[in-house]
Amino acid sequence: MFQENIEYQIIDEVESVPRLYSKKCRIIALILRLFLQYATVIISLAVWFLYDFFIAILTLVLTFIVMGIVRSKLRNSVIPFKQREHHYDDGAIAAWYTAKALCYSEV
Repeated sequence: MFQENIEYQIIDEVESVPRLYSKKCRIIALILRLFLQYATVIISLAVWFLYDFFIAILTLVLTFIVMGIVRSKLRNSVIPFKQREHHYDDGAIAAWYTAKALCYSEV
């Protein structure tokens, strides 16, 4: 009786984060991950050391916005469209970008 009204939904398979096999690709992904994670703080500390504390605070806010834009552009350029709703950390974004854009022939 209830079986007639059930609509079956097809759940698409989620593609996992690509595994990088060559040492060159893993180093590129590591450098990209460190850049995405720590560029905001490093740039702000450098501005604080070279100029002033208040300029460093403004630089921190500006680099936070810019790194968010860079992170989202990298994420949207390589992650499949059906998986963009999932949360990915900086390491996963770096692995996706390295595998799909830089080391495509090795994956």
